[in-house]
Amino acid sequence: MNDGLRPGDPTRLGGYEVLGRLGEGGMGSVFLARSPQGRRVAVKVVRAELSHDDEFRGRFRSEVNRARQVPPFCTAEVLDADPDHDPPYLVVEYVEGPSLARVIREQGPLRPAQLHSIAVGVATALTAIHGAGVIHRDLKPANVLVAPGGIKVIDLGIARAFEATSRHTRTNQMVGTVSYMAPERFDTTSGPPVGPAADIFAWGAVVAHAATGRNPFGGDSPTAIAMRILTQPPDLTGLDGPLRELVSRALEKDPAARPTARELLDGLLTAAYPVGVGEPAQPLIGTPTAGVSPAAGGDEQGRRPVPPAPAPDPDPAPVRRAGSRRRGWLTALAATAAVVAVLVPASLFGPQLLSGRSTSDRDGPAVTGSPTASGPAAAGSTPASGKPPPSTGADPTRAILAGQRRILLHVVEIDRDLSLPFHGELEVGDGTGKDALFVLEPVGVDYMIRSVNPDIAHRPCLGVKIDAKGYASLVGADCYATAATVFGITREGKDDKGRTSYSIISDEYGVVQWSPSKKGIRVEFLGDAPVPTTFSLVDRGAV
Repeated sequence: MNDGLRPGDPTRLGGYEVLGRLGEGGMGSVFLARSPQGRRVAVKVVRAELSHDDEFRGRFRSEVNRARQVPPFCTAEVLDADPDHDPPYLVVEYVEGPSLARVIREQGPLRPAQLHSIAVGVATALTAIHGAGVIHRDLKPANVLVAPGGIKVIDLGIARAFEATSRHTRTNQMVGTVSYMAPERFDTTSGPPVGPAADIFAWGAVVAHAATGRNPFGGDSPTAIAMRILTQPPDLTGLDGPLRELVSRALEKDPAARPTARELLDGLLTAAYPVGVGEPAQPLIGTPTAGVSPAAGGDEQGRRPVPPAPAPDPDPAPVRRAGSRRRGWLTALAATAAVVAVLVPASLFGPQLLSGRSTSDRDGPAVTGSPTASGPAAAGSTPASGKPPPSTGADPTRAILAGQRRILLHVVEIDRDLSLPFHGELEVGDGTGKDALFVLEPVGVDYMIRSVNPDIAHRPCLGVKIDAKGYASLVGADCYATAATVFGITREGKDDKGRTSYSIISDEYGVVQWSPSKKGIRVEFLGDAPVPTTFSLVDRGAV
């Protein structure tokens, strides 16, 4: 909410015109501003009494560097920063939409469909944040924004990299909000080190609060709340079903007993969706706005990837879609509950085949993300040892989904293969050259598609590019998870060799397909039309 400027507030910061005050916190104030290009942005300014503290300035510099590593589809994207300015400031994407705290305050506890969407959205954000090597450390309803394009987890100003949780923090100094702090946060001397599990605990407290309207460790003072967190079980009265079990696990006292963000996400997406028959339609926020941002490479505003549609029978016919866009929990979050009830279940039931696929499906599970993935890009498929787990050979699809196998992207309908030569323009060919080899890199439940052509030193990932006439095509792009570079992959049927075929879909731009008239690969929405182009993922050996 823009509250206008107070006496003493800056009117300009660098090249940014300050328009009003959005809020303030422990580190400083947040202002609404206008960039030199006319874009509205949020500018976070360090408090005057802290800006001359070398220790704090070091923390702020770390904040900027770490925040740049987090994929922007789930957080407010870092646009600019000047740690050396007096006072230092950070410029991030301005996100329209109320905070979860405001939604709960105005509407009360969320309905099951809304609650599940929030739980999934925040778990997805944590998967990406942790995959970038960052701990949020202050996850709470006020830092979850319910935006038209999906939820955004904001305020990474006190997030700390895994390997630097105490470098800029004085003894006995804590950052965060007591009601959402994990037990280990209260003992920084002899207790276990604070890691990503602390954010998982906060996720459980946030979801419990959204479900019931109260904190699961409620007390009449911060000290009383802290004591309950350390010694008492959470009060989850009013939270039922599979979500209660996940929240209970997230709120375990022992950090090692909590699930990872990726395990939370898998659990949420495989749980039975909680919408009851005849549940009254009630919007969480307004209907999302439509529009296509200028694409390619990585300078557009990325949006959260969307889980794939439900997996078909073991030997299915091609799937027809009911709408022009493959919607899931991301758009359901910003749409009415009626849209949630119809569209979210499709995305939530899809990944069930990861843990319970049919024995007659020789090609492995429906493509919904690797069970070993915990974050974006290659970090999602590599364990702490730095080496990918060995492939057993019994399930090649899982190895492909984990980013462990090189593949050909075989266009079934024209019996050709995609290739990305060094010049960065996508072509089709016979699949014999090094420029035809790709690898899937998990990003949440979707993927980036990266060329393993050694001649491509930059822009090796496939991304959507919009030309001057508004037509979308695939080109080489920088490997950052954005709306232009993240794709869902959904099983469609079988090719003429009996291999499973898939559609490749950008939620922002449409279906990847072969255009006979243009003699090239295009990306566009299809409405109710069947998917005209499918792809086989042909195994070509270990990465």
